[in-house]
Amino acid sequence: MTISLSKGQGISLSKSAPGLTAVAMGLGWDVAKKRGFFGGVKDGDPVDLDASCLLFDAGGSLVDTVWFRQLRSSDGSALHTGDNRTGDGDGDDEVINVRLNEVPSNIQTLVFTVNSFTGQDFSTIENAFCRIVNMASNAELARFNLTGAGPHTAQVMAKLFRKDGGWEFAAIGTTGNGRTFHDLLPIIQAAL
Repeated sequence: MTISLSKGQGISLSKSAPGLTAVAMGLGWDVAKKRGFFGGVKDGDPVDLDASCLLFDAGGSLVDTVWFRQLRSSDGSALHTGDNRTGDGDGDDEVINVRLNEVPSNIQTLVFTVNSFTGQDFSTIENAFCRIVNMASNAELARFNLTGAGPHTAQVMAKLFRKDGGWEFAAIGTTGNGRTFHDLLPIIQAAL
């Protein structure tokens, strides 16, 4: 059963999926339709959103990153499956797989972000979401709708973090501006 999260809410993945060893974080979006001069509707321009995963230690130091320019973490526990530059298709447009049982013990938190690499703001997209899926069963565990179209070009979506010997997932939903996760680091630090 999927749990729909609101900004600031979280769930224990260890309780909702005992024995969980691997998850996929899926990001999906559609290009917003444009209103024509005479009231017609037409397709909007493609939007290149990019999902990133940042791995932090318990002290809040950035240890590793996974994004379209580095598709695999140095330890191999996190893998970006590839860059979608248009938002075309149904379902997940970008996916980052995380083998929880292989995340090094010094990593405390994995933060997921989304950036508009082309600089288009979020008013140009609709139906955006992120979700966590149990890779063993393909069951969706939690979903966070990335609502709030506006002038921002990025969002700190969610985080996976260790707690009481297990893993939890929390929706963050803090908006920002920037073409890559580098521009969001001050916002990310505040969300750790």
